[in-house]
Amino acid sequence: MSDKDRIHSLRKKINYHNHLYYVNDSPEISDFDFDNLLNELIQLEEKNPQFFDINSPTQRVGSSLIDGFETIDHKYPMLSLGNTYSDQDLLDFDKRIKKLINTDFEYVCELKYDGVSISLNYENGKLISAITRGDGTKGDNVISNVRTIKSIPLQLSGDFPSKFEIRGEIFISLHDFKILNKDRELRNLELFSNPRNTASGSLKILNSKEVAKRPLDCYLYHLLGDDIPSTKHYENLQFAKKWGFKISSDTKKCSDINGVIEYVRNWDLKRDNLPFEIDGIVIKVNDIKIQEKLGFTAKSPRWAISYKFKALQAKTQLKGITYQVGRTGAITPVADLDPVQLAGTVVKRASLHNEDQINKLGIQINDFVFVEKGGEIIPKIVSVCIEDRDLFNIPVNFIENCPECNSRLVKHSDDAKHYCVNSANCKPQIKGKFEHFISKKAMNIEELGPKTIDLLFKNNLIKDISDLYTLNYNDLLPFKKDGKKWAQNLIEGIEKSKHIPFEKVLFGLGIRYVGETVSMILCKNLNNVDNIIAASIEDLLNIDEIGDRIAESVKSFFNSSENLLMIDKLKSFGLNFNYQSNVLSNKLAGHNIVISGKFEDYSRDELKKIVEKHDGKNLSSISKKTTYVLAGDNIGPSKLKKANLLNIEIININQFLEIINS
Repeated sequence: MSDKDRIHSLRKKINYHNHLYYVNDSPEISDFDFDNLLNELIQLEEKNPQFFDINSPTQRVGSSLIDGFETIDHKYPMLSLGNTYSDQDLLDFDKRIKKLINTDFEYVCELKYDGVSISLNYENGKLISAITRGDGTKGDNVISNVRTIKSIPLQLSGDFPSKFEIRGEIFISLHDFKILNKDRELRNLELFSNPRNTASGSLKILNSKEVAKRPLDCYLYHLLGDDIPSTKHYENLQFAKKWGFKISSDTKKCSDINGVIEYVRNWDLKRDNLPFEIDGIVIKVNDIKIQEKLGFTAKSPRWAISYKFKALQAKTQLKGITYQVGRTGAITPVADLDPVQLAGTVVKRASLHNEDQINKLGIQINDFVFVEKGGEIIPKIVSVCIEDRDLFNIPVNFIENCPECNSRLVKHSDDAKHYCVNSANCKPQIKGKFEHFISKKAMNIEELGPKTIDLLFKNNLIKDISDLYTLNYNDLLPFKKDGKKWAQNLIEGIEKSKHIPFEKVLFGLGIRYVGETVSMILCKNLNNVDNIIAASIEDLLNIDEIGDRIAESVKSFFNSSENLLMIDKLKSFGLNFNYQSNVLSNKLAGHNIVISGKFEDYSRDELKKIVEKHDGKNLSSISKKTTYVLAGDNIGPSKLKKANLLNIEIININQFLEIINS
């Protein structure tokens, strides 16, 4: 077989197996076999650049930065749908259609995904454009970003029309959204607000390599074209499913409006159990010929409508606003509410986030407000009942001084929050720093906890972190009836923490923007705390992965005389402020390794230590900087696929041991 024929055969096989995995969730081959196919294709394409195809499965990783998106006219306008909110609204919709059509017809009900609308255009089975809704008549062609979404086929199979359009919704599942935010939290990045906005923002990124890192998915729900196979909407979706599109199995035909109402009620009860967010149901007339007869109004089709679920809301009164001070000094206003039942729980408080949010709502004390439970089940105030106001309402003036220490608050132009900068004397900040310092990822003093910290703080036994190391057995005895064992364990736990390595001590200091990874980078590059203290902004910026914000935060922390005094005290108590690499060799120097799966003779932590001992770097997620993926049993299929798409070498435990023992 020639290279050209083999490339064609491999692309066909990989697209087939990719569809089974990402769309049908029913793979037929092992990840290892899939990876072998993909690796062979990568090698053949590199050897034969004349056979390059932008729609090859090897191109899912995205491309480099582009200047902008091309604006393209929609062949068929992307109109919005009219909304209904009750059974009666649906019955009225049915009556309007029956006045215009004197024949029997079916409805099709579909879940209304809370994502971003997209119009995909195919010619000869290949994706040629992916257009956003835009203003309904034209939108941006975001095809470079859409190609990275693995559930969207780049090459179709079967008997498809030569030219057609299919519409759908791009979204991020709730599970993937949580993982995405967890990763950002570990990297000290601002968390995304919700899945829909994240999906929308992802499509606007001009570097599709970055988009490829986002867990975007897509359901398709509407086929358009001059040569589509059926005159029935539902049947066209079944054809599209055979061609390789991800079509929801929850889409259903209903013989009349009563069936539609039953479908709506069923999903109103079940929607919270879905792995993704929906905000309603879309109802369409199934027969396309009837759709054509019904036509359109100026804004929407007459043959389709959206049923919008009522949000989980409750009306209650705002009794007041309290202001909480976080570990970093950030001030968060919290609404104190008249207790109200909402979705099975009693809600008494709701975050107001910042002054901008208060002003946006136009909220006043004693207002009646609507409270809603968001995607993360966190209560939020969504609107104010202006008509219920009376003489007893009080306008809200955001505080100017810290509610705990009365220091003047500051607000930077690039930040929505106010901050208390009196970190040395503000009690909530101090207590928050203690809780961070003793945490598992820092000093790991299991015997201490928030309640014990509060107890010690109230009794003036601790004021800053260094005071923990001045505690003695007799200080603690009075606080518990039979507290001998408790006191002994606590003292031993504090003593044991003196042996914690420097990178964890540095993380425990709670420097803003300095998480675990940044702490390790600073320790490896500067070796000890004195070098970090002496480092200039320029010195810090010269370290790989240290940016302006981190450098300025580190410099600011170590410019504080109070912080320097605390570090001197901690040094005197024997804490470790020197980095000890324990490097046995440099055989992994310059290599970034991701460890995934289960290993018979080693735990993952043991393997990570081996990597570090041979001067390698452990990464938690796969990126273009990854050198090797060390794969054990049951490695995540998504990691394997990502490694292959980025052309990263996957090694087993024997190959890994060979490298470090060579």
